Amino acid sequence: MARTALIVGAGIGGLAAGVALRRAGWHVRIFERADSPRELGFGVLLAANALAALRELGVAEAVTSRAAPTAHVEIRRTDGRVLRRLNVQVGGPSVVALRPDLHGALLSAVGPESLRLGSEAVSFTQTQDGVVLTLSDGTTEAGTVLIGADGVHSCVRRQLHPRESPPRASGFAAVRGVAYGVTSQLGDLSGVGYFDDGLEVATVRAGSDAVYWYMSLLTRDAGPAPTADSVVHARTAAFEPPLRAILTATGPEDMRYDELFERDPLPTWGAGHVTLLGVAAHPVLPHTGQGAAQALEDAVALGLALAGRQPIDHALRQYEAVRSQRTRAFIKLGPRLARVTTTHSMMITTMRNLAVRLLPESVFARSTVSLSRDPHLELRSTP
Repeated sequence: MARTALIVGAGIGGLAAGVALRRAGWHVRIFERADSPRELGFGVLLAANALAALRELGVAEAVTSRAAPTAHVEIRRTDGRVLRRLNVQVGGPSVVALRPDLHGALLSAVGPESLRLGSEAVSFTQTQDGVVLTLSDGTTEAGTVLIGADGVHSCVRRQLHPRESPPRASGFAAVRGVAYGVTSQLGDLSGVGYFDDGLEVATVRAGSDAVYWYMSLLTRDAGPAPTADSVVHARTAAFEPPLRAILTATGPEDMRYDELFERDPLPTWGAGHVTLLGVAAHPVLPHTGQGAAQALEDAVALGLALAGRQPIDHALRQYEAVRSQRTRAFIKLGPRLARVTTTHSMMITTMRNLAVRLLPESVFARSTVSLSRDPHLELRSTP
């Protein structure tokens, strides 16, 4: 009889975990509170480590065939003054994909029959044989393991760590969107990154006709009751024409404003037959470009840990030990990067712009996270 994994959350991390566990011989049920598995249409950077994880999950080709490779980029001021031109492929291949394409490839691989839509998880109980998940309608589902992949406000994490403080405001906000029919504004570049006073903006190809863009700003600069449209409208007049054209071509349904939250790394993730994955375990600020990548790595690691003959609780603790060590660095890196890229400090701005002009190209390429070492080596050696 197949072992059953109950996964809470049908985002990128939850679906990837489903794919990995199915490939490891598990029966999978994924519970999603929304009535549709649709993923919002923003872009996602898939650096070398993310592409390696997708290959291991068997979906890389389905994603990269629709994505745009990154190659030459420019870093500019928002008025158009060029600070540096770079080849970011030096650190290894990376692509930018639309999230619906990545989400759709994972959904197809896991099989839509594995999803339980309109099913909100509210609590769980551990039993001698596994876990019982309780849904908001009062029904229950029994399984061998429970994976909380339900985001920054995870109900699974809340029950595992009831004394933990809630997510706290980071002081930063982001507007993200996708524009269509304006790829010509990038010329021969894969993307353009912009710095200005208290502002970071980037535009990047995300397919044959799509440009993904994001804007990072301080929450206190967003204004009262901010929306994506109000934040963009207040700033575009001072932007260079190509940047202004991309942002103003974006429909209101294709952009979103988010206040960004952060949490401290957990000393332990799970207990018994329950664990966490993706943002539920290790929320990272988008400045790292590693949110989706680390969730994909989690999924691969979880599949490896649960494919062997070890006791379930031991396998989950080994998965957590390997992954917490790696993701802890990205949790801490996000705020540090944000304070450099999005700041009103004249001293930091001057030092940042000088570094952009003078640092070797290889330093920037390393931001794509090349794979000099297999992050799952320890799990592969476990019987």
